[in-house]
Amino acid sequence: MQTVRAPAVAGSFYPADPSQLRETVARLLASAAYGTPPKALIAPHAGYVYSGPVAASAFRRVEDAPISRVVLLGPSHFAPLRGLALPGAAAMRTPLGDVPIEEVSLPHDRRAHAEEHSLEVELPFLQVALRSFTVVPLAVGDASPDEVAGVLEQLWGGAETLIVVSSDLSHYLSYAEAQRADAATAKEILALGRLTPDDACGAVPLNGLLLASKRRGLRPELIDLRNSGDTAGDKRRVVGYGAFAFYEK
Repeated sequence: MQTVRAPAVAGSFYPADPSQLRETVARLLASAAYGTPPKALIAPHAGYVYSGPVAASAFRRVEDAPISRVVLLGPSHFAPLRGLALPGAAAMRTPLGDVPIEEVSLPHDRRAHAEEHSLEVELPFLQVALRSFTVVPLAVGDASPDEVAGVLEQLWGGAETLIVVSSDLSHYLSYAEAQRADAATAKEILALGRLTPDDACGAVPLNGLLLASKRRGLRPELIDLRNSGDTAGDKRRVVGYGAFAFYEK
């Protein structure tokens, strides 16, 4: 097993300088509203200039919460993958330091994690919000909702465990089209329904969370719904971002 999964997108998706990164994340978190800590979150995973404010609105909910373990799921963008896989490392590194990986009985796939940004970009937010935690980082490829939900059940834990699914929403629509599409996706998420890959790039892990939430009676809440046209991009071709929280009754 390799010792550390090295950062792949430091300096591109987020600042590589530790002080600048910490200041950026702290500023984004401070601009978001507090809320009750949930059991699960959905957060976007683009460059911080684009999706950082929306991601911060999710992670502000868990700032200083008594969470010591994060189950983190994101889509495998670059490598074909069957099922769910760990990176085969003892820790994940960001410029803010190493996050220990909890070893669980699931497959390893180093290729799926090597260049993957969907998990990595959530870690600095968690490092600033929670300070100290272990992570179960799972790249998700070709898997059924029932398969993903089964893994979530295995890792569910108690109040110490937070589940985070990393996903952006619509891709490269016009501003108005994206607003309509993402509003429909948000409605489906709040109904604990089922998404397609056109709705969200993380549809596979999201569908697993939605199924597990339905089985366990979790209450979903929309925190933020915007797109890159609202943050830092032009409005001709945008990417949609949503932040959602899920609460145990």
